[in-house]
Amino acid sequence: MSEVFPSLAELHALNPKHQAAYPDPVAVDEVVKELSVRPPLVFAGECDDLRGKLAQVAQRKGFVLQGGDCAETFEGVTAANVSNKLRVLLAMAVVLTYAAQVPVVKIGRLAGQYAKPRSKDTETRGGITLPVYKGDAVNGFAFTPEARTPDPKRLLDVYNASAATLNLTRAFVTGGFAHLAQIHSWNSDWAKTSGVGTRWEELAGEIERALAFMVACGMDDESMRKVDFFASHEALLLEYEHALTRIDSRTAKPYNVSGHFVWIGERTRQLDGAHVEMLRHVQNPIGIKLGPTTTGADALALADVLDPDHQPGRISFITRMGAKKIRELLPPVIEQVEASGREVVWICDPMHGNTFEAANGYKTRDFNDVMDEVNGFFDVHDQLGTWPGGVHIELTGDDVTECVGGADALAETDLGDRYESLCDPRLNRNQSLELAFLVSQRLTDGRLKRGLRDLQTAPTADVLA
Repeated sequence: MSEVFPSLAELHALNPKHQAAYPDPVAVDEVVKELSVRPPLVFAGECDDLRGKLAQVAQRKGFVLQGGDCAETFEGVTAANVSNKLRVLLAMAVVLTYAAQVPVVKIGRLAGQYAKPRSKDTETRGGITLPVYKGDAVNGFAFTPEARTPDPKRLLDVYNASAATLNLTRAFVTGGFAHLAQIHSWNSDWAKTSGVGTRWEELAGEIERALAFMVACGMDDESMRKVDFFASHEALLLEYEHALTRIDSRTAKPYNVSGHFVWIGERTRQLDGAHVEMLRHVQNPIGIKLGPTTTGADALALADVLDPDHQPGRISFITRMGAKKIRELLPPVIEQVEASGREVVWICDPMHGNTFEAANGYKTRDFNDVMDEVNGFFDVHDQLGTWPGGVHIELTGDDVTECVGGADALAETDLGDRYESLCDPRLNRNQSLELAFLVSQRLTDGRLKRGLRDLQTAPTADVLA
């Protein structure tokens, strides 16, 4: 893999898609200069650790749980919001680990997910046309010329917000919050009222009894007290990602230190485009979103450019085909990639292919469609004998009403009660936990069920952490 990192000018010469139209290039240069000397948000060694875990997933020895906000907001950087997201993700991971008996790699869609590609560059209201909201990294949500004008100084706010989020996250996952003995406290204020609350309480009780037995036997392992947790986001805005790419002192190779895992979106994965060119040089594990137009040849061409050395754990394909199309479109893509001998991680994004507008104007998703795509993903892998490596979910730790359906049977008329997302609708905490139970069942069904002999090949820390 080349160690010569392209300049911003070279990347912009490739006509990058979905970038901010900044009015003042001098201000952009000043922000990039300042970002380029800020401390790293993550460390190269952490990225290597994640790549190693993903290599295990590609070899059928783990499962990825990736989740978080559609688009983070600066206002949302509070201890309460971060802890709410973490406890939902931790609860989901426990369900998958304990019920399905597979190690779970936990990746938050956080600490950098502040920009979103949009289908249109402008928005019109009452005869007034302004730039569309592209996330807090670019502009403000308020429909005013001042708020909607792209401001490069917001990239400094992204850095500060991401640093604060990562500091909170690290404190939570290593400071006792993630201790399995605290499992009941994670969801104490809502599990009992949830449609899946009874199942959660039963599972938590089983885990507590198992832990008590292990401690009594002298097996109070450190892996029960803290977990490994990684940060990810879409590497969309070139100025931010380029400024936070550094040469690692150990290897003399470039790493993107804005997050452990960065992905290329469905709209920016052009083979000769700027985003592929930028990320092919960094050593981080890379995700690639694959939509319904993807062919096996497309996927292989991207893998060949981004991972010419076939590095284990380097490539994760995140499929977003839609519930109605996945069973037809995904098999030939998997078959061609697998036939090449590549070991990649296959992750299902059941959110982005299943969005629609409700009769009352809200952008939403039906939980039944989300689960149908997840089931389709498992059906395809079961049919092909390949490994379903993970799920990628837009979720929140709050009791929002943005996606219809689920155990609480949210209807379109309920959407206005607590619709808080500024971009795409997210699963709420009850729907997220329900999805985890359903995924754990699929992992234990049929040919995908693994025995204890397989688990014994993985260290205890990997199973629990």
